[in-house]
Amino acid sequence: MTATPAAVLGTGSVLAIDAGNSKTDVALVAADGQVVAAARGGGFQPPLVGVEAAVDVLADAVARVFAEAGLIPGTRIGHVSACLANADLPVEEKQLAAALRARGWGESVTVHNDTFAILRAGVEEPRGVAVVCGAGINCVGLRPDGRTARFPAIGRISGDWGGGWGLAEEALWHAARAEDGRGGPTELARALPAHFGLDSMYALIEALHLERIDAVRRHELTPVLFATAAAGDPVAHSLVDRLADEVVALSTVALTRLDLLGEETPVLLGGSIMAARHPQLDDRIRALLADRAPKAVPRIVTARPVLGAALLGLDRVGAAREVHARVRAHYEAR
Repeated sequence: MTATPAAVLGTGSVLAIDAGNSKTDVALVAADGQVVAAARGGGFQPPLVGVEAAVDVLADAVARVFAEAGLIPGTRIGHVSACLANADLPVEEKQLAAALRARGWGESVTVHNDTFAILRAGVEEPRGVAVVCGAGINCVGLRPDGRTARFPAIGRISGDWGGGWGLAEEALWHAARAEDGRGGPTELARALPAHFGLDSMYALIEALHLERIDAVRRHELTPVLFATAAAGDPVAHSLVDRLADEVVALSTVALTRLDLLGEETPVLLGGSIMAARHPQLDDRIRALLADRAPKAVPRIVTARPVLGAALLGLDRVGAAREVHARVRAHYEAR
């Protein structure tokens, strides 16, 4: 790519960052909406490695974006818009924003939880509710006047249930009790160990406990749960229904907090579990929303979340509608 002088980027330029637990996407957007450069980096996990080490991962991707754009190190972009995993509380957003400001990448910095990127990527204006269900579960809402609705989303201590990890844990719990007699029968007791080539839940419990199977591979059990539910197992079926109930509970609370329950409002469903479009889950979510929030308009979001980070940045710098449209067109073309 040819060099892009900083003056070409303009004061309305945006450095968009979407950082999840497993990967980071960075994009440099000029003031006219041209996506000048992009790069992908590693996962963003400040709880595990500390804030500075986590930001170092972002810095690697940012450096590659600057190099691709032909910018010299130390160039300052108009605004840095970062949507970050593990920015679950406002105090964490402030801490991470300070860390990003210290890197000197932009004249100004905003940090949001990464769920806001999913929401903004799925709407033409900053208005709606998003529920993300991937490894975990989270929900946010946003109005054009800046009002937001959100949840701590840090696990069971903040009242959360669901996500791929939670579903896998719940499936294991029911399967273990089915095998040893404490619970009722379920096909999960056979299907879960069979996924790993094992013949019993005892063998699977032992393999997980002794780390012969990496803990991260528990995520593989979520598709097994959905397949078992689709085959008619009542226990697996009830867990999928419970996830739908949780998605709708989050959505309706967020809509109520933002005074949007009585208005036609998009409810964006994102993350790997939603993107898989499991019929039972999808149908129940839509049926429950139709009953509890009749004006909600549910929609699956598959756009790359870095688009949402870029659009939030353009909102912040007051970019024109056609600038937003150019960035959206760039990502939708892909």
